[in-house]
Amino acid sequence: MYAEDELLPISALQHLLFCERQCALIHVEGEWAENRLTVEGRQLHDRVHDEGVETRGDARLHRGVLLRSLRLGLYGRADLVEVSSHAGELHAMPVEYKRGRPKAGDCDRVQLCAQGICLEEMLAVPVNEGALFYARTRRREAVPMTDSLRTETERTARRLHELVHAARMPPADQKPRCRQCSLRDICLPQASGPSRSAKRFVARSVAVEPTAPEDDTDT
Repeated sequence: MYAEDELLPISALQHLLFCERQCALIHVEGEWAENRLTVEGRQLHDRVHDEGVETRGDARLHRGVLLRSLRLGLYGRADLVEVSSHAGELHAMPVEYKRGRPKAGDCDRVQLCAQGICLEEMLAVPVNEGALFYARTRRREAVPMTDSLRTETERTARRLHELVHAARMPPADQKPRCRQCSLRDICLPQASGPSRSAKRFVARSVAVEPTAPEDDTDT
C-alpha cells in the first residue's frame, strides 16, 4: 500500500508506456508544453466532464469522477463511469475519451484498467469491462479487464513509482513518434541519446586528418 502523499497520476501510466523520458520530464522534472494534439485532448476531456450526471436506461452516468488506489499508488479522474445493476448487484464501467483513433500498443488500455482497479477498490464493486471512445472514429472500443491486462497495469504502476523515486532522466532515443511529442523542443532527442554519445563524438573528432607541422628550418 502507498501513502496518500506517494500517489502519482493515472495519466502518467500512458506517458510511461509512450516514452520513459517523456514521463520523467513531466513527472520528475515538472516540464510541460502544449501542442495542437494536447490542446485538442484537453478540450475533449473538459467537455465530457462538464456534462454532469444523467440516466440512460437502467444506468447512471457519472462524469469527471475522482479516482484513487492506494494499492497501485495512483490517483486521477475518470471521464465517465457507468453504474448499473444486474441481478441485484451493482457494476461499474469506466469510459475513457481519446481525441484520435485506436493505438497499436496498450497504453490506452492500461490507463483504463487502472481506472477500473481504482473503482473496485473505492466502491467494492466488480469492474469486468471498460470502454475507450475515440473522437476520430466516433466509436467505442470494449476493453475486457482480463488477468493479463491487470498484470500489465500493476507492473506499469510499479515501474512508474521506481522511475519517479529514482529521479533519473532516461536517455533520449529518437523515434518517429518524437515528431508528435509536445516536449520535443525540451527533450531534444535529435541532439542526444546513443547516436550522439560523447564517446562517438570524440572518436569522430580524432579521426580528422592531422595538419602538417610548421617548417622551422632556417632560411
